[in-house]
Amino acid sequence: MDHLTNIEEVRKPSSFDVHNPPSKELLSDCVHCGFCLPACPTYVLWGEEMDSPRGRIYMMAKAGQGEAPLDQNFRQHMDNCLGCMACMTACPSGVQYDKLIEDTRPQVERHIPRSFADSAFRKFLFATFPFAGRLRLIALPTFVYQRTGLQKLIRACGLLKLIPKRFAAMEALLPIVPNSLFRKLPPLLPSASRGQRVGMLAGCVQQVFFQHVNEATMRVLSAEGYEVVTPSHQSCCGALMVHSGVEEEARSLARKMIALFERENVDYIAINAAGCGSTMKEYSHLLRDDPAWSERAKAFSAKCRDISEILLMRESQTPRNPISLRVAYQDACHLRHAQAIHAEPRSLLKNIPQLDVAEIGEANLCCGSAGVYNLLHPEPANQLGDRKVENLLVVKAQALISANPGCLLQLQASLRRRGVEPIPMFHMIELIDASIRGVSAEELLSCRQ
Repeated sequence: MDHLTNIEEVRKPSSFDVHNPPSKELLSDCVHCGFCLPACPTYVLWGEEMDSPRGRIYMMAKAGQGEAPLDQNFRQHMDNCLGCMACMTACPSGVQYDKLIEDTRPQVERHIPRSFADSAFRKFLFATFPFAGRLRLIALPTFVYQRTGLQKLIRACGLLKLIPKRFAAMEALLPIVPNSLFRKLPPLLPSASRGQRVGMLAGCVQQVFFQHVNEATMRVLSAEGYEVVTPSHQSCCGALMVHSGVEEEARSLARKMIALFERENVDYIAINAAGCGSTMKEYSHLLRDDPAWSERAKAFSAKCRDISEILLMRESQTPRNPISLRVAYQDACHLRHAQAIHAEPRSLLKNIPQLDVAEIGEANLCCGSAGVYNLLHPEPANQLGDRKVENLLVVKAQALISANPGCLLQLQASLRRRGVEPIPMFHMIELIDASIRGVSAEELLSCRQ
């Protein structure tokens, strides 16, 4: 009888369904050494084993063996993960945690029900953020809210404390709506010299609230000898969906993105938002079981490059003018950890004469932005943002530089909570653009006043 019981235990069905569960082979790569623990933001905050990468991998493995259910406890610990991938940088065994968590989250969405409020809020985010046209419509009343002084009044009188925390977090993270809200990028920017043809991702949030970053990216690429193509009617790359387990929508957006850039016949695809880059480089994993798209996805991902990678492919063709400024560089997690790009942005910034680049303490630790994590989990996100700001203030920088808009918005909100003077914030490419064009430090800072 004991022998039969053991056989039954071995044959327990997996708690996951058969559609792309987390790979048993990848799960077995984890030797549970614990090097990931001090790198994980949620473990640093709470010291809870199940809120560490090692603990989550253990839960995934048990669910895969049919020894743990996909229940609310499982969902909570998977939801708590920021997906910052700092554990991958710390891991000596090369565990591909990104693939594990991104294959687990769709299982969570398919099998574990959420509360009505949680489900409705998530649907609102995914029906809004990936669509530039809808974002522009929402930005119009936000423009009035900010320009009339109503935002300052609402924040000063404490009314935001009376609304749900997630909506208060959304208000705190509102970017300044630019005057150029409806300005479109040119479809083609030629180079002065004949060079390679680069397609540029416009982004969804990026092209609405940070179009100046896209414009700076195009100018720098053109100055460095690249022909820049920006296909019109770009949709979202699917990053927000991938990171939240909304799999089918992410796969659909990936197919559209691949088809769009295939028509342009580009040598590379330049990406200036870290979260988008990490997702687009992994389209081959996202579409691995789609016979019509898997090879196309591989070819597409092979062309994807962060802007810092493209600029370091060859010697610079334009001289750099000095910018006398002390800046702090904030690593975007999906650049440093998911894409393993660390030295490249620093190398480019150090090529700018008189620019003093300071390092922030606990550089490996996420700021709490993590896609829409700071909207879904505002309390731990705020704790991480406040911690990052404490380290930022120590270096006494005149400006903060990062490669992801979400990081900049997160740290701006943390500075306001602390009640200190705002620090001007820039994407790395803006400083390179300013240096090429001869913009002084004073002019650069004045545009953020």
